[in-house]
Amino acid sequence: MQDQNLLEVENLRVHFPTREGVVQAVEGVDFAIKPGTTLGLVGESGSGKSVTAYALLQAVARPGKIVSGRVLLRQPSPDQPGQSEIIDLAALDPRGRKIRSIRGKEIAMIYQEPMTSLSMMHTVGFQIMEAILLHQDVDKAEARRQAIDMLGRVGIPRPEQRVDAYAFELSGGMRQRAMIAMALVCAPRLLIADEPTTALDVTTQAQIMELMLELQREMDMAVLLITHDLGVVAETCQEVVVMYLGEVMEKAGVISLFQDPLHPYTRALLRSIPRLGQGRSWDLEPIEGMVPDPYNRPSGCPFHPRCSEMIPGVCDARPLTTTQMPDGRSVRCHLYTQPKR
Repeated sequence: MQDQNLLEVENLRVHFPTREGVVQAVEGVDFAIKPGTTLGLVGESGSGKSVTAYALLQAVARPGKIVSGRVLLRQPSPDQPGQSEIIDLAALDPRGRKIRSIRGKEIAMIYQEPMTSLSMMHTVGFQIMEAILLHQDVDKAEARRQAIDMLGRVGIPRPEQRVDAYAFELSGGMRQRAMIAMALVCAPRLLIADEPTTALDVTTQAQIMELMLELQREMDMAVLLITHDLGVVAETCQEVVVMYLGEVMEKAGVISLFQDPLHPYTRALLRSIPRLGQGRSWDLEPIEGMVPDPYNRPSGCPFHPRCSEMIPGVCDARPLTTTQMPDGRSVRCHLYTQPKR
C-alpha cells in the first residue's frame, strides 16, 4: 500500500448466490483514495457502484459476500502515537467489534434515499446521538449538544428544535442534510456519498453538493462520490473510476477523462450528456441497448454487445486485461491490446 493512500481496493469481488445462479455484482475492482481528495465512481444503474461501497464497510446484504480481494485502510496506530497501521477490512468479521468501530467513525456513508435510511420511529436527534454515543466516551447531554451543533453546521434552521423532529416532518432537502449530519458527526476520514442528491430539485442539489465540499475542506476528509451526474463529477472530483457490469473500465484524472476519454463506454457516457447552447435541433446520443442480465454475463468484454467499436473474435471472446498508459491512466479495452496497423 502506497504511503499517500488512505484506502486501497485490490481485486475486490462480491457475489450473490441465488437459486437462479450466481450474480457477480463486483468483479475485480481496483482503485485508491488519497486523504482529502474526491474520487468519483460512475456508471449506469446496475454497474455495481453501490455494492462496491457496501463492501468497503462489510455491509453487503445477504446472501451477498466478498469472495476475494482486499480493502486496505490506513488508520492511526493505537499503540504507537504518530504511526499508522494497515487493516484489511475485507478480512474482518462483518458483525465483529473491529468493523463496527470503523463504520461511522473512520468511514461513514450517506445513503441514496434518506426517507428509507432514516428511522421513522425515532427523532433525527436520537439517531445522530446514537452514533456519537457508540463512538465517543460522552454522556447523553454532551451527545445532544453535539447533535444540535452538527445540525446547525449542515444548515438546518433552529437546530435546537429540529433535533426533536421526526424524518417525516422534514422536507427532502432537510432529510438529506440530517443524513449528512449523522454521517459527519464523528468526523470520519472517508465519506462515502451514494447518490447524495437523488430525488432533490436542482437548486437543493447544488446546495447539498456545496455543503459537502465545504465540510470536506473543514474536516480534511476523503470522499468517494457515487453518482450518475457527470457534471457533478467534473466540478468536484480529482480522480474518476468508470464501472460497467461490476468491472472497472477506465481510471483517470478528471481532466484527462473529459478531454480524452479512452474507453468506448466512457465516450458513450459523455456523448449522452445534454450540452448547453446546442439548440433544439441537437439530438442526444443515448447508449443503445441495456446493461446485460447479471446471471448471463457476456464473454470477453462485458460492454461488447453495445459497443460500436467491437472487434469480432476479440472483444466477444478474450478476457479483458488492464493497459497502463504513459500518463498514469488505465483502461481495460481490447482496442489498446491489438497490434497497431
